[in-house]
Amino acid sequence: MGWLNWFMSFEHAKPLALLILFATFVLILIYVFGNKRRGSRLESYKDMPFRDEESDTKEDRIK
Repeated sequence: MGWLNWFMSFEHAKPLALLILFATFVLILIYVFGNKRRGSRLESYKDMPFRDEESDTKEDRIK
């Protein structure tokens, strides 16, 4: 149980949490930008809030 007490002290828990969060961040970046097709698709989503709404109903297309 000595190792559990080592993790519970703040001097050791903070750097460990920092390493875990940094590794997670790097893995997310690799996932997003690792594949060029996926990266370009996700980059195309950045302008979504500024695009005009397109109607998807049949009634609006007929008018």
